[in-house]
Amino acid sequence: MNTFWIDTGTTTLGEADRLLTSLAAGLGLTEDAFGCTHLVRGDRPRVVLSFTVASAEPARRLAADGYEVTAGTPDDAGRAVLFPGASALTGTLTVAELLRTSAIDRVTVLGTAGEPDLGQRLMTRDHVRPAWQAGELVLTAMPAAGGVLVPFEEPDPTPCCADH
Repeated sequence: MNTFWIDTGTTTLGEADRLLTSLAAGLGLTEDAFGCTHLVRGDRPRVVLSFTVASAEPARRLAADGYEVTAGTPDDAGRAVLFPGASALTGTLTVAELLRTSAIDRVTVLGTAGEPDLGQRLMTRDHVRPAWQAGELVLTAMPAAGGVLVPFEEPDPTPCCADH
């Protein structure tokens, strides 16, 4: 597998998600690819994109399009937007179905010890963003109305101070 990252200057997760999805489609990435976002802090906070793909061709194409391509990843805690099985994670699934049909290794629930029951229902809201933790792809979920779980990350978060 070939892993590389690019800094596109994006500053929000939503913008980075859209760009990553667009680049992946333009590159014709297959279902076995990973595409992640990584928060970069410091003097110039931004979100960079990493890809893990079977061939070196996508990196060459991005470089030819003017992107600075760097080997590896900027950190080991990327947030996965594109991953095997992601397209099947729609509607409401059990935790067992989510784990069986995707590259997600584990589900954790905020405020609880251990992992949820495999029969627990999870309403995806068609927005599942697991993150790499100690080499595992982990989805953090939280309890919601009706006894279901939902991914911790909101699909369309309200910007801070939006009403000011």
